[in-house]
Amino acid sequence: MTTNIAPQTNTAPAATRTPTKAAPPVRRKKRNDEELSGSTGSRLLKHIVLIAFGIIMLYPLLWMLVSSLRPNDEIFREAGLWLTTFEISNYTEGWNALQSPFGHYMINSMIVVVGSIIGNLVSCSMAAYAFARLKFRRRNLLFAIMLMTIMLPIHVIIVPQYIIFSELGWVNTFIPLVLPKLLATDAFFVFLMVQFIRGLPKELDEAARIDGCGHVRIFTRIILPLMMPALATTTIFTFIWTWNDFFSQLIYLTDPEMYTVPVALRSFVDSTATSSWGSMFAMSIVSLLPVFLVFLFGQKYLVKGIATTGIK
Repeated sequence: MTTNIAPQTNTAPAATRTPTKAAPPVRRKKRNDEELSGSTGSRLLKHIVLIAFGIIMLYPLLWMLVSSLRPNDEIFREAGLWLTTFEISNYTEGWNALQSPFGHYMINSMIVVVGSIIGNLVSCSMAAYAFARLKFRRRNLLFAIMLMTIMLPIHVIIVPQYIIFSELGWVNTFIPLVLPKLLATDAFFVFLMVQFIRGLPKELDEAARIDGCGHVRIFTRIILPLMMPALATTTIFTFIWTWNDFFSQLIYLTDPEMYTVPVALRSFVDSTATSSWGSMFAMSIVSLLPVFLVFLFGQKYLVKGIATTGIK
């Protein structure tokens, strides 16, 4: 006779069972408060250090601004930023101190800047499209040679360029300052635009080609409108670099009527007579205003253009 023994089961009512003791909740509030206070303290310290470095970097500019409001005999006596006298006449005298009003030289600089911007936008964008989209023999070799020109100092090519422009009778004109920009000589901007175009999907080109568009229409109607961040970056950099250019403008411009702002500012310093430092500092502040405004209103386009060009 076989006896089946059923397994014993816990038949105790649920009310009489001993409940399992739950683990106590982990209290991290104190730890989070400590981490928050520590991160706040570190951020505060970083901001203090950045503000200190910013003041150090801005000190020469602030000193020049303060010196433009001081008499000539007090400019180099005081290294601080506190004004004891207020000479607004430095601005009025500096504006009319040279052969022509200072606004005349600012107009000359604006002519060179506008011509350089147009030249770089047109020529560099076309060269960038050719390197990024067209297929031709030795494209990579030519692109590498173009990049190598970035490392070539201007002092190496200024002499042969001057000889060529002198033979053509273009010295003391704005042509030597603008014409090279129309030939895509700024390899940095070509590289900038090439990287941007390579980041655009080629499906856009293929769709436009199916619709019957050639390279000209693809470039002008598809690629060029999408290149606005890179074009804005090129415009801002060209404006700043051309406006502040002194060496090439000093070489090619000899007539005082053709002087640009950097060359005109040099005329305030005379090695044989008394230099008008107050007027020079005042006109330096005036010449910085266009650069400051361009950078102020174009900062977001500058950051966006750099961020979207694929440079890593």
